[in-house]
Amino acid sequence: MSEYNQGTSHLTRLYKATGYSIKGLKSAFKHEQAFRLECYILLIVIPLALWIGDKPLEYCLLIGSWVFVMIVEMINSAIEAAIDRISMEQHELSGRAKDIGSAAVMLSAILAVGIWLAVLLS
Repeated sequence: MSEYNQGTSHLTRLYKATGYSIKGLKSAFKHEQAFRLECYILLIVIPLALWIGDKPLEYCLLIGSWVFVMIVEMINSAIEAAIDRISMEQHELSGRAKDIGSAAVMLSAILAVGIWLAVLLS
C-alpha cells in the first residue's frame, strides 16, 4: 500500500521528500568532485551575476544557467552510480549511458556560457 493510501498527510510527505533531497545534495557534495567544484564556482557566479546583471531577469538567467549545470551534473552522477551498482563490468550500453550523461553536462555548460555571453554583450 502506498504512503498516500496509508493516511500520510501531504505535509508529512513533503517533509520527508525535503529530507531526502537534502541528503542527496550532501551526498553529491561529499562523493562527487565535479559537483563540489561547481558549488565553489556558484559562490563566484552569484556575486558576478549580481554585478553584471541589470535586471532581476538577468540575475535569474545568469545564476539559473549555472544551477542548471549543477542539476544536470547530479543527474549524470545518479546515472553513473546506478550503472556502477548494477555492474562494474565494462559494457557497451553502460559506457554509452555514462557518455551521454557526460555530454548532457557539457551541453548544459555550453548553454550557461552562451547565456553569460548574451547578457554580457547585450
